[in-house]
Amino acid sequence: MDELAVKALAKINLGLDVLRRREDGYHEVKMVMQTIHLYDQLHLKKIESGIHLETNLGFLPVDESNLAYRAARLMKEKYQIEEGIDIRLNKRIPVAAGMAGGSTDAAGVLYGINELFNLGIKRKELMELGVQIGADVPYCIMRGTALAEGIGEKLTSLPPMVKCPVVIAKPQVSVSTKYVYENLKLDEHTQHPDIDALIQNIRTKDLPAIAGSMGNLLETVTAKKYPEIEKIKELMRENGALNAMMSGSGPTVFGLFDELETAKMAAAIVRQSGLARQVFVTDIYNNRR
Repeated sequence: MDELAVKALAKINLGLDVLRRREDGYHEVKMVMQTIHLYDQLHLKKIESGIHLETNLGFLPVDESNLAYRAARLMKEKYQIEEGIDIRLNKRIPVAAGMAGGSTDAAGVLYGINELFNLGIKRKELMELGVQIGADVPYCIMRGTALAEGIGEKLTSLPPMVKCPVVIAKPQVSVSTKYVYENLKLDEHTQHPDIDALIQNIRTKDLPAIAGSMGNLLETVTAKKYPEIEKIKELMRENGALNAMMSGSGPTVFGLFDELETAKMAAAIVRQSGLARQVFVTDIYNNRR
């Protein structure tokens, strides 16, 4: 095999709680992660030497500061791969959006190089490698429905989420995860989402209850700074969403729907509102690697 195509799938957070700020500066989290069927396309090819990365977006870096490049370098060094790797990245997942776009590209490169060079690395080892690149990378290798704890690297598989249409809307703004966590206030008055109730509703496959128990503590920072987030959530709910919430540190908003036609109509209304620059209709993706 000399070349390979890989789909790098995005994630949303059905629930996101922050428990505390650790002494090392990182935050301890409790999150329910879910893969969706929105993806970047990676094309990997063997070349004579080096690492070459190109993308369809001119503003994206194509060097060490790109997680996909970093993943390729890590694999080459660890497994002493002498041949080079050409990576073409066709980006569709919104950038700086709380959907693990960079992390899933890195995960796709780790997975793809393993397949391309027939290295035979087990998924667990790939996930351990992934955490060296970023806390979300192990989950993006694993995929599906999962509880993430620690700084996001401690993963527990959950029963598959109910399959349903999902509308994704990314406002014009981009958000720094670092900024959001630095401005997050945790005290005795903090209202934490009930992640355990959410997990129980996922187990019983009760979609309205799942939607009703969603919560994201980081909205207290991002949605406060960017009022369009709440406006998009309200617009989705007014047009048939069972619930709508910000994913990750934002600013992307997603809505869960029980009918595809309703989701399509809601997406069209969000587009027409001018509140979001990128709007997609997709669905829940439950396959694991």
